[in-house]
Amino acid sequence: MTVPELIGIKRDGGSFTEAQIRHLIEGFTANEIADYQMTALAMAIYLNGMTPKETAALTLAMRDSGRVVDLGGPERLYVDKHSTGGVGDKVSICLAPIVAACGVKVPMVSGRGLGHTGGTLDKLEAIPGFSVSMSVDAFVKQTNAIGCALIGQTADIAPADKRLYALRDVSGTVASIPLITASILSKKLAEGIGGLVLDVKVGKGAFMKTIDDARELAGSLVRVGHLAKKKVTAVLTTMDSPLGRTIGNALETREAIDLLHDRAPADLKEITFVLGAEMLLLAGLTKTEAEARAKMQATLDDGSARAKLAEIIAAQGGDARVVEAADRLPKAKTRLRVLAPKAGFVHGIDALEVGLTGVAMGAGRTRADQDVDPAVGVVLHAVRGDRVAEGDTLAELHVQSKGKAEKEHAARIAAAYTIKGARPKVQPLVLDRLRR
Repeated sequence: MTVPELIGIKRDGGSFTEAQIRHLIEGFTANEIADYQMTALAMAIYLNGMTPKETAALTLAMRDSGRVVDLGGPERLYVDKHSTGGVGDKVSICLAPIVAACGVKVPMVSGRGLGHTGGTLDKLEAIPGFSVSMSVDAFVKQTNAIGCALIGQTADIAPADKRLYALRDVSGTVASIPLITASILSKKLAEGIGGLVLDVKVGKGAFMKTIDDARELAGSLVRVGHLAKKKVTAVLTTMDSPLGRTIGNALETREAIDLLHDRAPADLKEITFVLGAEMLLLAGLTKTEAEARAKMQATLDDGSARAKLAEIIAAQGGDARVVEAADRLPKAKTRLRVLAPKAGFVHGIDALEVGLTGVAMGAGRTRADQDVDPAVGVVLHAVRGDRVAEGDTLAELHVQSKGKAEKEHAARIAAAYTIKGARPKVQPLVLDRLRR
């Protein structure tokens, strides 16, 4: 069949065979199918969807568009984690060394911040000298040698995804569950992993605003992972308020290091331990969540998680001394306080508004080619459930100057807070879990 005929199948609500999907992706990767034809196909998929079998075929075809890594060891031990993105989400930086210290092999390919959400690569690059670029062969060697490597996507891993996403981004077809599923899983499966834990964020600061939308995406990811013969677990976690107390690259890296010293905010530790326990279970290193949590806590108590992060940083050219001396991370020149306008209890901090303010401050980017300032950001002194008096410090902006723009940023952070007279009800951090 011709490409227009294949597009017509999905335009009219039909289903593709695995061979048809593979033909389309192989042709696109080889530049035999034009961008405008692939854009039309993306719109047809956006409008008419795909079956789980079709989505699995699309995922595997995109995975196979580039190099599929052979990690060389028992597949079950290689487990990665992926977050759909949030504000203050620095989990990967503390999670990876903890589970690696427990015996899991973590070949983690991460992304940069774009829009209101931060990116793990930007946070890692706040560490002086840290390189997120290496060859696939070096990536495999480091993962096997020390248990973890933290890098950015290479040109030869799932190239079809990078090209297709660029078309989706400008054609209004980003918010398609089958296309999101294939985009996430094609890259992760190309890493050669045996298991994957997904942190699907829900709320104001997430891409999935409602629990129903998040469940739909999580269900698709778990089903397609199963069809691809991989162990996949999805954990739905709340993202109405920022995670932890910091937003900004060096600030978040410091907070992740604080967790390895067991002095991080409770919500950050809980999410890290929930996801880490799922990774240990998938790797077969523990039989229960309680056993996994105890094993993870032991790495904090005996210092092995800190030692593992230092080993990773050193292997990737960074200054490993930051693990014991976080003051070596970049620091902004000055600070600007945000004060409580009235007494009461903090009911919420709008994660989307905080994230957007962080971007405006220079901590994030609105275009992929923008640089970020690793030092700037926000520290939240009062979080949901805290009681504050009028004039108390709600937050502190780490800034390079105290000009008009910085004062406008402070006003936005102040407006992101909701303060009421009564204490708010406790909200769960984990909303659901999906396993297959």
